[in-house]
Amino acid sequence: MKLSPLYDRVVLKRIEEKEVKKGSIIIPDTAKEKPQKAEVIAVGPGKVTDDGKTVPLTVKVGDKVLIGKYAGNEIKIDDEEFVIAREDEILAKIEE
Repeated sequence: MKLSPLYDRVVLKRIEEKEVKKGSIIIPDTAKEKPQKAEVIAVGPGKVTDDGKTVPLTVKVGDKVLIGKYAGNEIKIDDEEFVIAREDEILAKIEE
């Protein structure tokens, strides 16, 4: 299935952090925090201003970004979880 977000929205997939074990303590999945790193999967055409002009987005497909824990709306498609958020909910781009 192909997602095409509208306006200034982006489709993100959270990047799971590698599991780190300290000692013999194992933290169950339900107690773990949501990852804040995400990869941009799809972007909308851009934000439409009051005078009808479209301002393109600054992120593109494949960018790695930081988002808030509760940013956007979580959806599940074909057993995969995605986040649809506005571009202004993205906190930063990660340059590697």
